[in-house]
Formats: sequence, structure tokens, C-alpha cells
Amino acid sequence: MSQAGVKHDYHLVNPSPWPLVGSFFAVVMAVGGVAWMKGLTVFGWAIEKHNPILFFLGFAGVLYTMLGWWLNVIDEANHGDHTPVVSIGLRYGMIMFIVSEVMFFVAWFWIFFEMALFHHVRASSGIEEVRAAWATWPPKGVETVSPWQLPLVNTLTLLLSGTTVTWAHHALQVGDRKGAKYGLILTVLLGLLFTSIQAYEYTEIVHEKLFFSPEASAAGLYGSSFFMATGFHGFHVVIGTIFLAVCLLRLIKGDFSPKQHFGFEAAAWYWHFVDVVWLFLFAFIYVIFGK
Repeated sequence: MSQAGVKHDYHLVNPSPWPLVGSFFAVVMAVGGVAWMKGLTVFGWAIEKHNPILFFLGFAGVLYTMLGWWLNVIDEANHGDHTPVVSIGLRYGMIMFIVSEVMFFVAWFWIFFEMALFHHVRASSGIEEVRAAWATWPPKGVETVSPWQLPLVNTLTLLLSGTTVTWAHHALQVGDRKGAKYGLILTVLLGLLFTSIQAYEYTEIVHEKLFFSPEASAAGLYGSSFFMATGFHGFHVVIGTIFLAVCLLRLIKGDFSPKQHFGFEAAAWYWHFVDVVWLFLFAFIYVIFGK
């Protein structure tokens, strides 16, 4: 039976080079990261420590793969390959991706809660230095960040961005492309503002040495858990901002319709996920356990 004679709602993709190309450059980036931090010899080629050339070569290749692969997916959508059945699969895929991201953040919350709620268990140690280090949380000598200054501003910024992306989504659903553009522009600008404020906050923490205390060996753990949780969230904000900026460019180009705009819908889901995670970070790391 010829392929042209098959009639179904599924999309059978054409052979694509991107999985192989992406895997190759991902390996190059990983090896380059090791070489950058530790130094490495690859096939007789010695890469000195602190030499980032291989890492950025791989990173550029990964970005190239992402661009080429996503352009192919956009072309498929424009050619009508994303049937209702295919669209359901795309939605399931995005939902599972967000669920995996939720579990990723659970790991960082877990270590922070374990230290904040059960530090007294370590304080019962028979070693004097251990008892002194874990007597309090945050550790003695660690000056925490006030939640009612920059963190509160960033909370309001993300909450406002959640309303603007919802406005843009609703405007697109009713055919108001102009309103959708305005809403997306505001959301991207708010995402950039959040990242700028967080970068300034990190600079102040490092400059003032808030998390560095010679009095407590646990100070390093506090700083590590804080920067890993909030830093990875900040990275997700950057990814979400790029995601929405691409949707904005597509909208300006003329893509998306009130009935078919899953690319934008997925970006909005991701952005709301970023909003919710930040609310938990603000409530627990900055307010409840940051005192």
C-alpha cells in the first residue's frame, strides 16, 4: 500500500537530522564544561583548565539545533500537520514536561525544608562544632535577605506578568491580535525586569557577604540551597521570557489564529508555572524560613 493512500489523523514526521545533531553538540557541550572546569585531553588535544572554547562551541550547536528543529515544527503547524489528535499529543507532552519541572524544584525545596525544619537533629551531635553549627537556622552569622524589598518587588512583577500574559492569551482567542501583541510585549518586559532585579540582588548578596559566616560551617549550605533554588528559578524565567519573545515575533509575523495557537498556549502554561514556583520560593525561603 502506498503512503499517499493512508488516511489518518496522525502526523508521521519526515526523517530529521536534529536528534542526532543535537545529541552530538550536547556531548560536545558537556565535555567542554568538564574541560572548562578541570582541563581535559581529547584525542591527543589538550584543553587547559578555564578554556571555555569547546563548551561554547557545543552551546552554539545546541542553539542551532533548537532553532532548526523549532522552525521545522512551526512549518508543520503552518502546513496543517497539527491535527486535533496531534494537538492533544502536544498538550500531553507539555503537561508532562511541566510536571518533570515541578519535581525538579521539589528537590531544592526538600533540602531547604530539611535544613530549616530538622536542623535540631544535627544539633544533638556529640561534636561541639556540629552542635554550634546547627543550633539555629539560618546559621549563626548569616544575614538573610529582607523579603519586603527586592523580593517583594519581584513577586509583584511576576504576578503582574501573569495577568498580562493571560490578557494576551484571551485577546488572541477572541481575534484581538493588537491586544495580544501589547500583552505579550508587557509580559516580556516584565520578565526582563525580574531578571534584572534578581541579578542586582545577587550582586548585593555577594558584595555584602550576607551568606558568608566564619562562625558557622553550615553557612555554605544555606547559601548553596538559596542560590540553587532561586537561581534555577531565575534561569527558568529567562527561558520563559525567550519562549514568549519568540511567540511575540511569530504573532507579529502573522502566525497563530484564535483556533490554533498551541505554541503560545504552551508558553503561557510555562509562564504560569514559573509564577507559582516563585510564590512558593518567596513564601518559604524568603519569608518563613528566611528570618
